[in-house]
Amino acid sequence: MAFTRIRQLHASNVNALRRSPLAEISGSLGDLGTLLPLMIALAVNNSISLSSTLVFSGLWNILTGVFFGIPLPVQPMKAIAAVAIARKFTIEETVSAGFTTAGVVFIFSVTGILRWFTHVIPTPVVKGIQVGAGLSLVISAGTSLLQPLGWITPNAGDNLIWAVFAFLALLSTQTIPRVPYALLIFLLGLIISAILAGWHNSPSFAIWHPITVVPSWSDFKTGALDAGLGQIPLTTLNSIIAVSYLAADLLPHIPTPGVTEIGISVALMNLIGGWFGAMPVCHGSGGLAAQYRFGARSGASIIILGIFKMVVGLVFGETLVGLLKEYLKSLLGIMVLAAGLELAKVGESLNYGARDLWEASDSPEAEPGQEGSKRQRQLSDDERKERWTVMFMTIGFLLAFKNDGVGFLAGILCHLAYRSAGLWENWGGFQFMKSKDNKRSRRDRRATTVEEEEEQLLVDTDEHET
Repeated sequence: MAFTRIRQLHASNVNALRRSPLAEISGSLGDLGTLLPLMIALAVNNSISLSSTLVFSGLWNILTGVFFGIPLPVQPMKAIAAVAIARKFTIEETVSAGFTTAGVVFIFSVTGILRWFTHVIPTPVVKGIQVGAGLSLVISAGTSLLQPLGWITPNAGDNLIWAVFAFLALLSTQTIPRVPYALLIFLLGLIISAILAGWHNSPSFAIWHPITVVPSWSDFKTGALDAGLGQIPLTTLNSIIAVSYLAADLLPHIPTPGVTEIGISVALMNLIGGWFGAMPVCHGSGGLAAQYRFGARSGASIIILGIFKMVVGLVFGETLVGLLKEYLKSLLGIMVLAAGLELAKVGESLNYGARDLWEASDSPEAEPGQEGSKRQRQLSDDERKERWTVMFMTIGFLLAFKNDGVGFLAGILCHLAYRSAGLWENWGGFQFMKSKDNKRSRRDRRATTVEEEEEQLLVDTDEHET
């Protein structure tokens, strides 16, 4: 059964690559805006092994493309990366944080807790997590990549003029999907970065020599408590549940991987790669939206990316740090901004097209298993308002606290408040109707008694006359 599915996904990958090869290649680079800044910062801090990160993340790209058949990204665990960069974690502490998150996610996956989450978490909350993640990318693009730039600073090759150029190019390709925007921008940035880096920072041949990393108890405790536990809500909500929903929305013609499969994938990537100093990684709805935005429609795109990353990691390894440090923030910023907006767009389907609005059709013409066997449930104005409120409550708290877990809790509490209010109103109405029924019943009993007495009097009168 699994082999048959892999064959079907392979055929889909091949067909997509033959149909639009440039779009698949361009789409594979759509998530670079998230990957490069964090990977470079961690490598410069000596918090990860760059060569191992490239080799293993490339391998995970390939396997993900083969087994899932969608452009599912392999991207940094952002909460862990942020703490590791700020506190200058050692490699051992960084991978310990990845081990912690991966271990918890693995338990959630094999015990069925992840599947349970998908049934009990309301769709407006999931949409809120997705839209919030998209807007977080937009804010990140502005604050960390674009705002520090001046019109001619920091240098002639990386400034706001280049950002404006990249933005205008993005607008011009909005209606021309065949133009491989991300590929062209990546190559342009690579050429300018090589010029800026100079000969002394250019990559050189350095065959990968894998290292093994065995954290001490002190390293594990620091990584787990300071970074790993904080990553768990983000990975569970955005990298597993939200990405499963988004894949079904963007690529309905490809079987959507279940949350259990995605969760086990995230766990294994880190439980294996961490022993070699690789960066903690996960999948993510932001990366999927980015790769889809720039043309990726199948697993072929990330298989290509995975091959490229593995070759570069095996051949150049740590010598790439100097070149990657010079990569243009102006171009990366626009790519991240476009990816964030693409992800935020999923909120528009909240009240039309969301998966929880489909219900079985009563039409006798519809046959089971066909599209016509389901129809969209029509929402009342109050229901639409309620769903929008829950989604925006999730978004607001996520952005305010910069934490997916806080946004999730706010959305759930808002949803429960609406549900409890509805239950209270229904209970009050039930009590009112019950009271009315009791009064009516008593009146009926009195009426029946009067009628019976009158009937009995008539009978007695007839007997007496007789």
